[in-house]
Amino acid sequence: MTVDKIKFGTDGWRAIIAQDFTVYNVARVSQGLADWLLKRGSEPKVVLGHDCRFGGELFCETVAKVLCNNGVKVLMAKGFVSTPMISFGVLELKAQQGVVITASHNPPSYNGYKLKGAHGGPSSPNDIAAVEALIPEEVTIPKESLSHWEDKGLLEYVNLEDMYVEYLDQKFDFPALSGSPFKMAYDAMYGAGQNVIRRTLPGAVLLHCDDNPGFKGQAPEPLDKNLKELAQTIKTTPELKIGLATDGDADRIGLYDEDGNFVDAHHIILLLIHYLHKYKGMNGKVAIAFSVTDRVKRMCEKYGLPVEVTPIGFKYISEIMVHEDVLVGGEESGGIAVKGHIPERDGIYDGLALYEFMSKSGKTLKELCQEVYDVVGTFVYERNDLHIDNDKKNAIIKKAQDDGYPAFGKYTFNRRETIDGVKYHLDNGGWMMLRASGTEPLLRIYAEGNSKEETLDILEEVKKVIL
Repeated sequence: MTVDKIKFGTDGWRAIIAQDFTVYNVARVSQGLADWLLKRGSEPKVVLGHDCRFGGELFCETVAKVLCNNGVKVLMAKGFVSTPMISFGVLELKAQQGVVITASHNPPSYNGYKLKGAHGGPSSPNDIAAVEALIPEEVTIPKESLSHWEDKGLLEYVNLEDMYVEYLDQKFDFPALSGSPFKMAYDAMYGAGQNVIRRTLPGAVLLHCDDNPGFKGQAPEPLDKNLKELAQTIKTTPELKIGLATDGDADRIGLYDEDGNFVDAHHIILLLIHYLHKYKGMNGKVAIAFSVTDRVKRMCEKYGLPVEVTPIGFKYISEIMVHEDVLVGGEESGGIAVKGHIPERDGIYDGLALYEFMSKSGKTLKELCQEVYDVVGTFVYERNDLHIDNDKKNAIIKKAQDDGYPAFGKYTFNRRETIDGVKYHLDNGGWMMLRASGTEPLLRIYAEGNSKEETLDILEEVKKVIL
């Protein structure tokens, strides 16, 4: 029997449930993880949990059984948890590893397996590769029940949500935020962040904060096209001044201003740098993924902050945060971490920080964005995700890497970068980028222009040329 090799992508191993993401394959990955942990030391501990996605509890039980059968102590969350809760739990409980059963923002048909390091963030690329290399072709799934392993002292249940909320209580003045003149709406997208805002900001207007393992057929990715109900709620409710959305495992963020206009991750990264440095006097390096706007470099130059650009995947940013003093680390996809918190993306923490910024400054999100524009200039970003077959996708990327596109219609470029995908710096002052997704079968086209019309036109011109 030929067994498919399991590959971890940009952020974990993800696959379609019952096709490749099966109990058996989850057991194989867990055996590889157990072997890796036991090679590194005796009596390792793993913090384990799942998000709201279909099959989470079943797959989580499989991980627990395999790890316990190998003598690995498992600290398992009861009920669903967010990815940041697992990362925080690893750090707080002094575990050697965290495992989250989640496919993050992927469509409902997917599930996934994320690895979290002892530092409280994504496992390093080297550690992930080492685990991947140890995944066996065959595995025996233990028949013993979870209560058997609990009796043996190898399985213990932990309340990560309570731990995380208590931690947030130390970081934010929730009574003051609850009295803020800027009322918040929060869209959990049926994801794992839903209980936290309910518990910490009881006055917030909640959307999709209930149990729906299939996400009502919608990929839980906090993009404008997926959040029309949140935008409409803000537009039709005058007292709402900010809309916060998080993805399936609550590590990514999307925002809306008081007019119901989407505030993307590029703007959120800039807002956080502006708040932490200009208002709170904090310093440190800014680490950004390759697909983030160059306006970050412009702001950091004006504020005297160093910048480092990484390949796409938060694991690269997290590794820098572990070893260096980092103020903000962020990705275009909405995964952002800030100084003073764990080296992990956290959509809820980021949203609370910006809600605090609004409340303390007395300014709306729109006014704060204007402060950012005063520093870096106005810009508009958009992204197209093209679902095309792999042969066509790979051919486009190869042609781009081989410098096979001299221009994209009327849009010419003066510089090309190939850190991860291919980024074109356009003569109009904007940029465009082509990259194959690391977790889904699609080609992404990223573009930034000086206006929405120009940005959409860049995307159309690029599609005409490459397809």
